[in-house]
Amino acid sequence: MADDLYQKGIAKIQELTASPDENPTGDMDIGTAFRDIAPDLEKYVVEFAFGGIYSRPGLDNKQKVLTTITALVAQGKPQIKMHIKTGLTVGLTPEEIVGCIMHLLPYTGFPSVINALSVAKEVFTELGLTVDTTGVQ
Repeated sequence: MADDLYQKGIAKIQELTASPDENPTGDMDIGTAFRDIAPDLEKYVVEFAFGGIYSRPGLDNKQKVLTTITALVAQGKPQIKMHIKTGLTVGLTPEEIVGCIMHLLPYTGFPSVINALSVAKEVFTELGLTVDTTGVQ
């Protein structure tokens, strides 16, 4: 069962990141950096977060990633970078990502939104993307 859940999680990560078989987790940091001190962390992330939670029905991948971005903005977590990249991979536009982050201003405050926008801008620059600000005042 656990191997099945692990494989289900890897398949979901590949679906979210469009990663090739030789690097199934792509830019997704799933705990491999901690193999020397917590070798089972990767297994838990893959099985629980992706084999379980991300694989649940009810939301499409765009909605799941946008929800994740929202939670990471609210918490001020550095993992937001990889999830912004994942959002772009699953079809979110830069405008949708920025719109989501800006929508959080009254709920999370200026520091959280400014930090998240800085990360988004960095990702967009890395990928050569621009944000259409037509209509924004």
